[in-house]
Amino acid sequence: MEELTPGTQILSPDGRALTVDADLAAAYRPGDRLVANPVGGLMHIPAVDMAAARTAVDAAVQAFAAMHDVRDEAIVAFYGHAAAALEDDLLWAEIAEVNAEDVASARKRGRSTTRLAVSDVMRTKMIEGLRGWAATPSRRGAILETVVHDGFNVEMIGAALGVVAFVFEGRPNVLADACGVLRGGNTVVFRIGGDALGTARALMKRVIDPALAAAELPAGALALVDSTAHAAGWALFLDERLALAVARGSGTAVETLGSLARSAGTPVSLHGTGGAWMVVSERADVAEVRAAVVRSLDRKVCNTLNTCCVVNPANDSFLRVNAVLEGLETAGGAKGQPFKLHIASGSEDIVSKELFRNRVEVARSSGPVVEPQAEVIDAQQLGTEWEWEETPEVSLVGVDSIDAAVRLFNELSPRLVGTLVSGDASEQERFFAKLDAPFAGDGHTRWVDGQFALNKPELGLSNWENGRLFGRGGVLTGDSVYTIRTRYRSTS
Repeated sequence: MEELTPGTQILSPDGRALTVDADLAAAYRPGDRLVANPVGGLMHIPAVDMAAARTAVDAAVQAFAAMHDVRDEAIVAFYGHAAAALEDDLLWAEIAEVNAEDVASARKRGRSTTRLAVSDVMRTKMIEGLRGWAATPSRRGAILETVVHDGFNVEMIGAALGVVAFVFEGRPNVLADACGVLRGGNTVVFRIGGDALGTARALMKRVIDPALAAAELPAGALALVDSTAHAAGWALFLDERLALAVARGSGTAVETLGSLARSAGTPVSLHGTGGAWMVVSERADVAEVRAAVVRSLDRKVCNTLNTCCVVNPANDSFLRVNAVLEGLETAGGAKGQPFKLHIASGSEDIVSKELFRNRVEVARSSGPVVEPQAEVIDAQQLGTEWEWEETPEVSLVGVDSIDAAVRLFNELSPRLVGTLVSGDASEQERFFAKLDAPFAGDGHTRWVDGQFALNKPELGLSNWENGRLFGRGGVLTGDSVYTIRTRYRSTS
């Protein structure tokens, strides 16, 4: 279309009529793209953003064609060169300086910076991840299964999947983690959140591109969409040349990206809204409860404790509730902060009335604000994920039984992580059987991480928002991105 007229109605694939408003009509230019999407509505993609995505995918497609001739040793060498670059203190100082500028800019705009700022711990994990991929066997060319027949065999052979696209929030370490996809002969296109684009450019320039060149790998094997616009991510996921689209970030944005990729016929792995749930049994040891809460609240990510259900809290004079509150206080104190509590309606009596009267300074992404330390929420809000910065923030509810807690989890939570603190083995087995979630545990919640649990950098928690997976686990890692080819071999 050369132009848009306000009031024009465009039919969405789900049958809704979407109306062009005046702002959209004014912004649209010849060469732009307009997409009617069931989730995102009318989505305007300027030509410049389409070009940014197309340039990166072009490079990755060309590189994938060249990867067929690349020896496994060259891919291993890439990881060694990249890790060595990150170990170089001078190079890292340059990256950290650029990152500090990204962080300062994000703070001025009231953006969260807890996952944006690089650190020595992040640097170490990135290096460990890269060296870990170098030591991980590749499925590319590996005979995974052989079916023997009279006169012939049929072999199932691992093979590269193709071009994998990643859209993720402003977390610089994920760019290095996603390099794991290269291990199986795939190529990668990254689109990182605008807050971290400067850091991503620095990592590409000082670490990834030189490592590709030193290993004699195709230059576009790891390509960055150089744009801060959300529309560039939309354009990327609409590219039909992708073999897999992976999105990480906030729920609505991820849902929209997934819908765009599916409309192009591309398989997706989505990771959006999180927030872990903890159930405290009557048979839980109070010291274990306190420790589990503290360990689950070191920082805010998708597997951070978000909702706590205490079974029959009045029993034993609220000892287990107090253990939860002590854990919250300790976790906040470690950051020089108080804690924030949301009490489900009907459970107000399980905590001191003083908490509702206390006013505390809560660290928000937009700056510190003074709020009541405890507030009442409707029970239907127990699934709300609290996006806190430095002040630990948790919902609390009293329940009659573990089964009641599981019912709340299955109904209201994002069904990601559930844990039961209990010393009773039969309770643990019943909890695991009834919980509708890919990740279940018996202590802290922060174990749901590929690096921590599987010794592999995590690329995402694959497709958990769309229910259980067929024959796949919930953690997406570099070596799980592959396909299988079938080969007939005569033996007579």
